[in-house]
Amino acid sequence: MTALPLLLVDAFTDRPFAGNACAVVLDAGGLSRELMQAIAREMNQSETAFVLGGSATRFDVRYYTPGEEIPLAGHPTIATTAALADAGRLVPTGPRTEVTFVLRDGPISIGYEQPASGRPRVVMTQRRPEFRQTLDGAAIAPIFRLQPSDLRTDAPVQVVSTGTPQLMIPVTSVEALRRSRLDVPAYEALRAKEKFFSVHLFVLGGVTPRGQTFARHFGVPPDQTEDPVTGSATGGMGAYLFHHRLVREHDFVAEQGHWMGRPGTVEVHVEGTPEDVRWVSIAGPAVVVARGKLEVPS
Repeated sequence: MTALPLLLVDAFTDRPFAGNACAVVLDAGGLSRELMQAIAREMNQSETAFVLGGSATRFDVRYYTPGEEIPLAGHPTIATTAALADAGRLVPTGPRTEVTFVLRDGPISIGYEQPASGRPRVVMTQRRPEFRQTLDGAAIAPIFRLQPSDLRTDAPVQVVSTGTPQLMIPVTSVEALRRSRLDVPAYEALRAKEKFFSVHLFVLGGVTPRGQTFARHFGVPPDQTEDPVTGSATGGMGAYLFHHRLVREHDFVAEQGHWMGRPGTVEVHVEGTPEDVRWVSIAGPAVVVARGKLEVPS
């Protein structure tokens, strides 16, 4: 057996046992895809990150859910950056260190910021948003136990990708968002037909005075039904809201996870114009809550 460093990190929070947890495995370059998938099932987090190699400010990284490998994800990026810094693998070059993760489908840019006081902040720049197909809201609403009147009429139900395609559903009220539930067979059929990974339902207005949006994120049952705080989808949501002029500011705070007992906060920045959204970034702190060793077959 071989022992690999393993860290459990809560992303988008500055306190333990909040935000979204991610298992991070270091020195994973010798693992097969099959073994990484098995480890992700064993960890049973929404995502497990594997650092295959790299040093200083450039690393090869892969992300797996319990069911499949995915090309890009937000909270594992925040968590993995924090884990690498905690383990002394990431070498800061100043108050802000530019870091590159080479993922399955190519590199992404990350900023690791160390303020004079307080917890470090990780900034992830996502890929240029793609605004893909729109769907019939009246047909979509029942899949989430909603009425057509529960969906906003001033923006469409639409698949948006900043690296991972996700279905954006703007909801009219917090009450409607709270009672949303999955019709799993119908959802699985919709996901297969429309070729998106997961779905993000959201309202304008947070659940604390700081937030400007609040969301719920449904994944891929049975491996992942609801995600506490979702980075990549929050970036896609930010691009969507700006593109459809539901949010006018380039910077806003997104909240998620409070109803699951894992409150999280994501700082969103959108670059460009509503007609030409060039990129979006998400940012937040992370907390390492466990450090240990993972025993894997040699």
